[in-house]
Amino acid sequence: MIKVLHITKRYPPYIGGIETVCHDVCKALNGKYEQMVLAFNDKNETIEEEVDGIKVIRASVFKVVASQPLSKDYGKLLDNIFKTFKPDIIHFDYPNPYSAAFLLRCLEKYKFKGKFLLFWHMDIVKQKILRSLFVPQTKKLLKIADLVVATSPNYLKDTSFLPDYKGKIDIIPLRVGDFRTTLTPNQIEESEKIKKQFENKKIIFFYGRHVKYKGLTYLIDADKYLNQDECVILIAGKGKLTNELKQQAKDFKNIKFMGVLSDDQINSYLNACDIFAFPSISRNEAFGISLAEALYFGKPAVTFKIKGSGVNFVSLNNVSGLETSNLDSKEYANNLNLLMHDMDLYQRLSKGARQRALNYFQKETFEKKILDAFASLK
Repeated sequence: MIKVLHITKRYPPYIGGIETVCHDVCKALNGKYEQMVLAFNDKNETIEEEVDGIKVIRASVFKVVASQPLSKDYGKLLDNIFKTFKPDIIHFDYPNPYSAAFLLRCLEKYKFKGKFLLFWHMDIVKQKILRSLFVPQTKKLLKIADLVVATSPNYLKDTSFLPDYKGKIDIIPLRVGDFRTTLTPNQIEESEKIKKQFENKKIIFFYGRHVKYKGLTYLIDADKYLNQDECVILIAGKGKLTNELKQQAKDFKNIKFMGVLSDDQINSYLNACDIFAFPSISRNEAFGISLAEALYFGKPAVTFKIKGSGVNFVSLNNVSGLETSNLDSKEYANNLNLLMHDMDLYQRLSKGARQRALNYFQKETFEKKILDAFASLK
């Protein structure tokens, strides 16, 4: 059986976008390839375990710098994998510059003759100094890759790195998680309670991390242009900006912070809400899986236009939602108002949202594309 080594930052049960995608790739390949995962632990201890029948090695971490875990064990672990597991295909989740340095060394040291798949999740956006330092490394990874996977044509078009490698790039949009595709009776019951709690009001819902690029300050600012008696804005999740955002929203009686919700609760709120707010403002938001999940529930989304982000591929303007000029809170409010008051528009976009998700972000579509991608490397 062909052996695949997956190299990623973290791996479930750790929660995160790239972690989930790597897990989805592993599930798509399960039973068809022999697999191993090398990731980082959340503490200074290296452990080996089995997840869904796949061996997962979590390297010890002594420090995290600029979102990059550092490990004293990583080099030895990767050396040992090359000696003993001897992968035929290596799948590498980018960005991950610390791991890339060790990988490039091992590829040369062991004269790797297999295939290399580079999964390009996003550019290094936030850490501009680090980005410039790792340009040679990034170019080398792209040069040696047999296949590069990007998640949207939008991101491909506006990244400075990928256009030179179009001949070996495959676009594979991400998928909606299994836990979002089926509503349980209890989730339906809870969603009815939510609707009743906010009876006669439109429910605008957001869930995600409270960090700058998520644009929540613009969603809160938009509320001053809304009739606060006819809608409620529910903000779920948490992050380093939570207290600052609560302070900004203290005079808005219709904004409620929900804290961290379970997957069951998120399903109930997605089912209950009328509009999904997705106010991300930069290319740090490379795709927007929660946006795809909301579309799956048939909820029209209000987004900002972000040059080079997959957000405006996931939800199309006037098809599955409404786009807003970036950072324009007043226009964002106008689009929310349109969806609250124009029922013909709302119904059309609701149907379009559901159809968009079914066409592009289903498990079956993703898994077929992943299997085809790996088959092309044999």
